[in-house]
Amino acid sequence: MNIEQKLYDAAVELIKQRYPVGWGGAAAMYTKGERILTSVAPEVLVDATNVCIETGAILEAHKFNDPVTYSICVVRDDENSKFKILTPCGICQERLIYWGEDVKAAVFTENGELDYKTLKEIQPYHWAKAYEGEI
Repeated sequence: MNIEQKLYDAAVELIKQRYPVGWGGAAAMYTKGERILTSVAPEVLVDATNVCIETGAILEAHKFNDPVTYSICVVRDDENSKFKILTPCGICQERLIYWGEDVKAAVFTENGELDYKTLKEIQPYHWAKAYEGEI
């Protein structure tokens, strides 16, 4: 099984464990050190304090000083719904690009197929291109 499928399976398994009923979402990331890191978004009282599903795994990668090479975010509307892949939001793209524009992230597809693109493909005009070689 390839790493892309392993990450999808890890995220789906976490959703099933953490959210047995109702909505659920989880992220899984693969690192250069061959770790699979998973996370969920915290439940908060004030929505303004909410963070993305991927944030926990990103912080774990920083804790271990282990660069992220692949990322996926999976959600479902309830326990009877199909799982959907969410392309990383702009904030998570900014968090992931710390490890370079060749980090691969799973992207939403109409047919639900598993597809990964590099951050360079997802955001070809990223602002950091204005500072090539300086950052």
